[in-house]
Parts: sequence; structure tokens; C-alpha cells
Amino acid sequence: MKISVVLPCYNEEGNIKLLYSELRSVLTDKYEYEIIFVDDGSVDGTLSTIKEIAMDDRKVKGISLSRNFGHQSAIIAGMNSASGDYIITMDADMQHPPTLIPTLINKANEGYDIVLTIRKSTVDAKFIKRITSHLFYRFFNYLSDIPLKEGSADFRLMTRNAANVFLGLPEKVRFNRGLINWMGFKTAFVEYHSPRRISGKSKYTFIRMIKFAIAGILSFSSKPLKIPFILGLLSFIFGLGYSIYVLVQFINGMTIPGWAFTIILILMLGGAQMLSLGIVGLYIARIFEETKQRPIYIIKERINIE
Repeated sequence: MKISVVLPCYNEEGNIKLLYSELRSVLTDKYEYEIIFVDDGSVDGTLSTIKEIAMDDRKVKGISLSRNFGHQSAIIAGMNSASGDYIITMDADMQHPPTLIPTLINKANEGYDIVLTIRKSTVDAKFIKRITSHLFYRFFNYLSDIPLKEGSADFRLMTRNAANVFLGLPEKVRFNRGLINWMGFKTAFVEYHSPRRISGKSKYTFIRMIKFAIAGILSFSSKPLKIPFILGLLSFIFGLGYSIYVLVQFINGMTIPGWAFTIILILMLGGAQMLSLGIVGLYIARIFEETKQRPIYIIKERINIE
């Protein structure tokens, strides 16, 4: 049985050697394995560090993408080059502990097709990040028919069969966590505590987190498309009610001064229309991206990969 460990990297020069050392200590003499580093357009010494390690160890393979295609695409690039019976994906920032790998493998040996990890805590997670993460999972699970466990990470194991199905899914804009749950394979969960980042800083800025959340919601929920209908219905009911009120007042000989109210009403309705167009526009943009049929990544260089 062969284990493939796939590691997307973006500016992780300071972590790669330590991560490689820890992976070797976990895997050597226990499993047949390969380690696949995917350089996702890094601008530091990430790629040169990967090449340096790969020169001394043929079990280490490298993929260099032509630019930064994003974390989700880098994972797919590595998985497409993996030859193992079990494929493990994990981040290269040392916040996914390699010591958990034997636990994932043992769970898969019990008959699970997918073993997901759930992050219970992060040592250096800021308060605002914990709050926004919690709100994302609550909001996503409310909108989506494919629930995600809070703390779900991209640290996971898939059997070859599950990985082949996953890689065969045709989406171009991918929300991997949702796709894996959607497939419906027998799944186990393993909890872990994320250690402090040793080098570098988190690549998930607030803006990236927002984009990631939007991608997930657009991929797995059509409920936002119902918002324009609800806003339109409420506006109609409100307008009808106010029209009846004005008519009754007119019949009773009273005039209704309404400039301020009219302006407020116009602003409210205009805002509702813009919101509705924005929601529809997001879904149209997603359809547009899917119809382009562009690859989700481009490989510039392969290292130790035949």
C-alpha cells in the first residue's frame, strides 16, 4: 500500500524543510510513500527549496504552477500526479500535524473511503478569524443542503477510488470541502488541535476568506436566488397596503404629505433591486466561468515526476 502526501505551497520557504523532516519521521520504515509539493506561484524561495530536497530524495516530487491559481486548484494539481492507494492532502504551513497521518491511515484501513479532520482549536487564531469562521459555517449550513462540520480542514485522506471520483467532477470553480461531502462516500472524522505557525503568515486574508465563502455558497446553494422573489413580494405587499391607506385617506378628504416617505421608499426599492441584480449576477458569473472550459491550473515544471 502506497501513501501519497500532497502539499500545496504558497510562500512557505521557511516551513518546507521542517515539514519534510517531520513527514519522513512519520512515514519512513512504516509505509511506501511519496511526498508531492505543489508550488502555487510562490515569490520566495519555496520552489528552490523543493528542488533542493528532491535532489537528495527521489520520494519527493515537485510541481511548479505557472502562477498563483489558488489553494483549491493546487490541491487538485498534486492529486492528479499522485500514484498512491491513499492520498493525503495537507497544508505546508505546519498547522496540520504530520503526527496525525497514522491515525488517518488506520481509519481508512477500517473501511472508510474518506477521513476528514476537524480543527478544534488553533493556538494563534485571532478572535475576529474565529468569529468569522463560526459565522461562515452557520450561514453555509443554513443555506446549503450539504452540511459542513465546523472546523473542517483541507487535511484529509481519500482512498484511490474516492480520489478518482473527486478528480472526475467537472467543476472549474471548486469548493473542495463541499464536493467531498456531496460525493457521499463512507466518511470518518478525526479531531485535532492546530499548532502555532512556525514561519510566515496566513495566506487566508479577510478578503480571501470572503471569496472562499462566496464560492462555497454559490456552489452548493440556490437559496440566495430566492431573495429577489422575497424582496419583490414584500415590496408589492407594502406598496399595496400603502396604496389602500392613501386611498382611504383621500376618500375621507385628507391629503398625505409624502415627499420624505417617497424618497425613502425609492431608496429602499432601488437598494432591493440592486441587491437582487447583484445576487443574480454572481450566479451568472459562475456560469460564465464554468463555460470557459479553461484548465484550473497550468504546470510550468515537474520535479522527479516521469
